[in-house]
Amino acid sequence: MALRGVWQLQKLIVSYSDWGGSSRGIRAFMESQLPVFKEKNLQLEVVTELIRGQHPHLKGFYKNKNERVICVKNMTPEDILLQATRLRNALGRKVVKLKTRHVTKHPSVQGTWTTDVKF
Repeated sequence: MALRGVWQLQKLIVSYSDWGGSSRGIRAFMESQLPVFKEKNLQLEVVTELIRGQHPHLKGFYKNKNERVICVKNMTPEDILLQATRLRNALGRKVVKLKTRHVTKHPSVQGTWTTDVKF
């Protein structure tokens, strides 16, 4: 995703094994859909990495120095394209769990409003 017009994902590493059965989908993805993905995303550096004896994964490096790794073992090429697109569209921020459903800087003195308030 672009933040202020700048794409946040800088580099995408596609790691696979040329021997393992769990890499069958990513090998098909690299032959059929990876060249098209590279052409559509010229701002992105896409690197393939051969690692034997490991499950395949996608690793994304973002401008804010964060990285995300997604395991794509036994996935179809269409699912791997979806995961690569999700990495591209993400901002690279860490996921923060919210403590409450209602987040505000100035909480109400009287409490949060609900529909079952009786007057």
